[in-house]
Amino acid sequence: MSRKKTQPKKNVVPDPKFNSTIIPKLINNIMYDGKRGVAAKIVYDAIEKIKTKSKDEPINIFNEAINNIKPTVEVRSRRVGGATSVSYTHLTLPTIYSV
Repeated sequence: MSRKKTQPKKNVVPDPKFNSTIIPKLINNIMYDGKRGVAAKIVYDAIEKIKTKSKDEPINIFNEAINNIKPTVEVRSRRVGGATSVSYTHLTLPTIYSV
């Protein structure tokens, strides 16, 4: 076991436009070579396209899309008596967002 201190969890700053904590994570995933402005422009342009094509609120459609692709069950292998069996476990909320 490590004797070093554990790093404290960093709180994600909500997005200033939509007050969502998922959008900055998406921007960080899209970001390439530290170009945060370019990644933010891509995300916000996509949200604007959603706004023009739908009458619904774009952030609601975005959250619904994220909920549709999130995993809910994790598959784990487990050795029991020399044989490998598969067990399914439900994921908790922090684990879902980290996957």
